[in-house]
Amino acid sequence: MELMITLVISGLLASIALPAYTGYVERANNNRAIADIGLLLLDLNRWELNTLRYPDTLDEAGLQGQLDPWGNPYQYLNISGANLGQVRKNRNLVPINTRFDLYSSGRDGESRSPLTASHSRDDIVLANDGGFIGLAEDY
Repeated sequence: MELMITLVISGLLASIALPAYTGYVERANNNRAIADIGLLLLDLNRWELNTLRYPDTLDEAGLQGQLDPWGNPYQYLNISGANLGQVRKNRNLVPINTRFDLYSSGRDGESRSPLTASHSRDDIVLANDGGFIGLAEDY
């Protein structure tokens, strides 16, 4: 009987602790992606100061191969060479940046152009040309 009570208590504690731990890990991954995008933004601005233009790809700027916390590459799009359908947009379908888009596809690894799409809600985005870096659902 005592063993059964101990197992029930252990199960209850695990059922409380596991969601809390999962939430902590998710917040930590989001914060790491936000920090990474902030560093990439600094590197891209430094590159632009030296060349007087933004790179067409992260490879051109020497920033290739960086993965987000979920193991996916960071996405970059130079807006000057893109068509309007590729550019990230807010709920009013207005582009969220004027120079370039930089984002992580988030936990699900999928993304769509409008931030209101279900696949984009968990993305970590750079918006307002660096004035906002965070979850797409918070923008």
